[in-house]
Amino acid sequence: MNEVRTDLAIEAHEMCSKEKAEDNHFEGIDVAEYEKDGVYVTVIKIKNEEGAKVLSKPIGTYVTIEAPDVKYSDSVYEAACCEIATQIKKMCNISEDTKTLVVGLGNKMITPDALGPGVVSKLMITNHIKNSSFEYLDDSYSSVCGIIPGVLGTTGIETLDIIKGVIDKVKPELVICVDALAARSMQRVSSTFQISDTGITPGSGVENKREGINEKTLGVKVIAIGVPTVVDATTIAIDSIEYIAEKNKYLSEKKDSLIQKMLTDNAKNMIVTPKDIDLVIERASRTVANGINLALHKNLTIKDVESYIG
Repeated sequence: MNEVRTDLAIEAHEMCSKEKAEDNHFEGIDVAEYEKDGVYVTVIKIKNEEGAKVLSKPIGTYVTIEAPDVKYSDSVYEAACCEIATQIKKMCNISEDTKTLVVGLGNKMITPDALGPGVVSKLMITNHIKNSSFEYLDDSYSSVCGIIPGVLGTTGIETLDIIKGVIDKVKPELVICVDALAARSMQRVSSTFQISDTGITPGSGVENKREGINEKTLGVKVIAIGVPTVVDATTIAIDSIEYIAEKNKYLSEKKDSLIQKMLTDNAKNMIVTPKDIDLVIERASRTVANGINLALHKNLTIKDVESYIG
């Protein structure tokens, strides 16, 4: 597991299961799966420190929503939005009195990292209306505000400090953080959505980890939503070497040395993203945003939301 990097709990579990070939059961970890309308859902619950150590993830719930056709099928897109909304509502109680702060993490000037800002730009922001013109909104709408804090390299301020300052002033009951992630598999890039109740660590996808954004550091409930937009180049190289080695006995004997050489080359500092990443970010941000919109504003449909947002 040390040779590859992933932010997805489902991939961490798959790699552990591969190493433990006799079965995929681990003490302290529960896994449930189901499919609905072309969307595949895996719920991983890490129940104790033993499970957390196995997957190298904090204790909590991790929901992976895989929608392979989300870019091409309107029905799968709508199903993904609805499933995201369902899972958010399962993780916290949301009412018309709930005030939610949505944080769009990432750098909007770098396309693979622009998921968070893209999501915030597509939200139904209502906090200002609820505060001053509440007669225009019925109980279907909760208070929603959004912030795009930028990144440390452009603001000079730690993202966590910016969020804390906003929380002190706005006082939300719920914080939803959205960020781009790194995947183990190219097949999961752009079509996979991870929702967790454990918070998020900015920059973890490109090994630029800083202090976590979670309930402990913020003092309020935190839900993290992420979509993988990049894959480690070393991961792709290792997969390619292992695939070819399976077909060639000579290379099979040299596999470990070839992988070790790859790990010491410049490739280990590179990440790969799809060539249509601009379309990926547009579709993924719309899917996540409308999932959040449906969760926070009850009695609305996808068509309702899109008629408001455009």
